[in-house]
Order: sequence, then C-alpha cells, then structure tokens
Amino acid sequence: MEKIPMTPEGHKALEEELKFRQQEERPRIIAAISEARSHGDLSENAEYHAAKEQQSLNEGRIAELEDKLSRAEVIDITKLSGSTIKFGATVRLIDEDTEEEKVYKIVGDSEADVKMGKVSISSPIARALIGKKTGESVEVNTPGGGKSYEIVEVAFR
Repeated sequence: MEKIPMTPEGHKALEEELKFRQQEERPRIIAAISEARSHGDLSENAEYHAAKEQQSLNEGRIAELEDKLSRAEVIDITKLSGSTIKFGATVRLIDEDTEEEKVYKIVGDSEADVKMGKVSISSPIARALIGKKTGESVEVNTPGGGKSYEIVEVAFR
C-alpha cells in the first residue's frame, strides 16, 4: 500500500469528516430511509430512492476516508528544516513575467486548496519546485501555459 503524505491539520480534518459522516450523517440518512419506507410502495417512492442514493454516496465517502486515514503518513512540518523545497515547505515566489508575489505551501492531495495557498504535492507547481533552493528559477508547465518563477524564500512553519 502506498502511503499518503499529509500534515497533522489535514489528518485531523479527515478524521473530523469521518466522525461526522459516521455519527451524524449516517443516522440521519437511515432515519430518512425509514420515513420514506413508511410512505408505502417503494417502486414509485422518490424520497426512498433519493435517501438510498444519499446513503450510497455517504458510505462510499466513509470508505474513501477510512482508506486515506489507514495509509496516512503524517509529517510534522515544524520538525522539518533546510533550504531545499520538500513536502510541507512554504515557498515565496516571484513571477518573472509580472513581478507578482505568490506564497504556496506544499501539502497532501486531500488538503490542497489553491485559494488558501495550499498546493498538492502532485500538482505541476509542486513537482517543479521539489528539490529547488532559494534564488533558483523554476519553469512550471501549467494548463494555462508555461510560467517562470524565482524562489525568494523557503520556510517550514
């Protein structure tokens, strides 16, 4: 089984979602199925079919979360250091074309949120940055075309 790298915060978020789906969402859906069943003929009962579909989606997500958590490799970023970019690094970049500054934190796939400045370890930008150091330039092939960045700072926080 392949390990899934993630931060402690990402691991906690997955655990909380799993707990919510098992302890709150599952009983709510079961109650909705029971309620719909009491309305009679199941073959023409839209409420029943909708509740069963919700149950299927919820159980699928529970299985997915359990799998991710069982394969999680939690990496404490506060214990990392160095000048080379790796998982957990917060990287400050300057776009060489527009002089615009960007800050990205390299996190696990399930934690990625570009709006919050968190990019997945498997994203094109993270793959281009891994192994680089402050002062280096990096070319990133993105869906919108090639971008060139200068690495200004590498930190682990």
